[in-house]
Amino acid sequence: MALRRIFGEDDEILRKRAREVTKFDDKLACLLDDMKETMINADGIGLAAPQVGLLRRAAIIDADGVYLEMINPKIIKAEGEQIGVEGCLSVNPSKNCKVLRPQEVLLEAYDRHGKKYRKELKDLAARACCHELDHLEGILFYDRKHDEE
Repeated sequence: MALRRIFGEDDEILRKRAREVTKFDDKLACLLDDMKETMINADGIGLAAPQVGLLRRAAIIDADGVYLEMINPKIIKAEGEQIGVEGCLSVNPSKNCKVLRPQEVLLEAYDRHGKKYRKELKDLAARACCHELDHLEGILFYDRKHDEE
């Protein structure tokens, strides 16, 4: 495992849509292991492959006791609403802001071995999942800033 550079918000890669993962091999496993080590070292709760310079649909979260490796993830169902302050390992903390997210999501993704799974996520885990999936679309959290009335 190795620490990887976390790209900042000014890097163009964070504004591009990531490509599907088609090979579930040792290279992918190494990426996921490196992403986990990098996320932990940076004191984060999620990290997406574009944040470490790879335009691949891979992300991880570690929130509310839920650790997930998400390959080619999709949200199948979303329910409820939650508004909370978000930040990002790729963005200056001065830009943290409130974001509206679903309270619960049903995620469909693949694990590192290519096995499809579904997982229900709530609260912070649902928020982290949505945040990381946005990275795969080239969206940063402050693009979704919630302005309260």
